[in-house]
Amino acid sequence: MTFITNILIVLAFPVITVALIELYFDRSFGMNFFNTARGGDPVLWQHLFWVFGHPEVYILILPAMGIVSEILPTFSKKPLFGYPAIVLAGAIIAFMGWMVWSHHMFTVGLGPIPITVFTITTMAIAVPTGIKVFNWMGTMWGGQMDFRTPMLYAVGFVAMFTIGGISGVMHSSASSDAQQQDTYFIVAHIHYVLFGGAIFAIFGGIYYWFPKITGRMYNEVLGKLNFWLVFAGFNIAFFPQHFLGLDGMPRRIYTYDAGMGWNLWNGVSTLGAIVMAVGVLVMIHNLARSWRKGELAGNDPWDARTLEWSIPSPPPEYNFAEIPTVYDRDDWWARKRREVRRAVPVAGGSGYDEGHGIHLPQPSYWPIIVSIGILIGGFGLVYPVGYYAISIVGVLIGMIGVYSWSFEPVNDPEDAEQAAH
Repeated sequence: MTFITNILIVLAFPVITVALIELYFDRSFGMNFFNTARGGDPVLWQHLFWVFGHPEVYILILPAMGIVSEILPTFSKKPLFGYPAIVLAGAIIAFMGWMVWSHHMFTVGLGPIPITVFTITTMAIAVPTGIKVFNWMGTMWGGQMDFRTPMLYAVGFVAMFTIGGISGVMHSSASSDAQQQDTYFIVAHIHYVLFGGAIFAIFGGIYYWFPKITGRMYNEVLGKLNFWLVFAGFNIAFFPQHFLGLDGMPRRIYTYDAGMGWNLWNGVSTLGAIVMAVGVLVMIHNLARSWRKGELAGNDPWDARTLEWSIPSPPPEYNFAEIPTVYDRDDWWARKRREVRRAVPVAGGSGYDEGHGIHLPQPSYWPIIVSIGILIGGFGLVYPVGYYAISIVGVLIGMIGVYSWSFEPVNDPEDAEQAAH
């Protein structure tokens, strides 16, 4: 994710640099790039800003996705589910991030063709994001989850970022965006993406690598108190802003008439911000105190999967005395398993079988039944009232499939491993 982000930075920042240079010439030398009095076009500024601005969102969120993809496997005691798909989805998100900028400009008057194109691309970018969410959930599914503070923040990231993504898809519809544009609904959306998303992941990453950086453990009780205060305060602060936005409260104002009826939810948002601030203060106290007096962490307090946990904590200046040779995607897990069990080569040169592979469920026909039910149900909803009975049949088929799929017997990983040998 860092590699993909670096590519975005190299390509995105020159655009805003050009826009700022043009703005500087407008203001300082009376040029006419954006000055309507001289024939300039202010919409050009919006295009240049958002051609940078929307990839910038992914510059902020892709590293956070990488952090979460490090934390979830460690505390689920499972390899990252669908690693190639997560990497590919990150690359697709970065590529498509250049194809959606004008959804910020649906109310400018672009015309029906640009609006249609950017509506489609904005809806489409939800697909690779959904793949990532699915794979993160697949990593946790069936794992031996340990809900330490980093894991709480990682799970919180998945949940809050999903809410932000759903409201983002709502903006992709130009008709609903006309109501939501420049209201507090937008403020709520961006905070669910970049605070509930990026900041939650960064906080989780700070707790995750704190023992490695400092050589000491943080206080787990204070860590969990910090998470729940920030989580509760965040939702109290920003979820009501969806209601304020739909009620028409504009952003970028410092006051409003009391008769508008917005006082209650603004008061609730203020309360949430105070709760969130208290949570951050708890985090600062916890980390500052633990850095000085915390329990010694050891090299690998999490039984982690990657090689930074194989060296002392805090790391020596040179990190590794020798450049390590990596044989496995989760190489530190593989090395630790080889210490207690003789490595068995796997056909095809894919590494070693350490009993740590991804455990997949046995084949089942219930997923196709669920898909058929969804297809029939959706078909009925597309057509007039007379077809609603078809939708009901489809929903029933889907529910039967989901119920049966949920209670299908699960094969045990150890039995599957013994059968393979």
